[in-house]
Amino acid sequence: MAVRAKKPPTSGKVHVKKGDKVVVIAGADKSDEPREVLRVDREKGRVVVAGVNMRWKHERRSQQNPEGGRIQKEFPISSSNVLLYSEKAGKGVRTRTEVVDGKRVRVGIPCGTKFD
Repeated sequence: MAVRAKKPPTSGKVHVKKGDKVVVIAGADKSDEPREVLRVDREKGRVVVAGVNMRWKHERRSQQNPEGGRIQKEFPISSSNVLLYSEKAGKGVRTRTEVVDGKRVRVGIPCGTKFD
């Protein structure tokens, strides 16, 4: 039986943080509506976004969930499929980093919005 080789870890560079408002730009849940980032996995380069990539998860009975059953849960998507949402531009924007007062700040390219 062949053993599958693990994928090498990514560089850990993800352009979004937990709590950011993002727009999904690819996949089945693509839309212009801003959503919140719930979790970020820097090693795999994936993010969990509220209401995106919903799947059914079969839960076993436990003390926390005595009935068990099926629940809908958000699953991770690639961080490359999201853009930070800019209120100023009213859409998702690409970002670059700038050093302002000795701190690194994410700045929207077309509009100049500072995200940190």
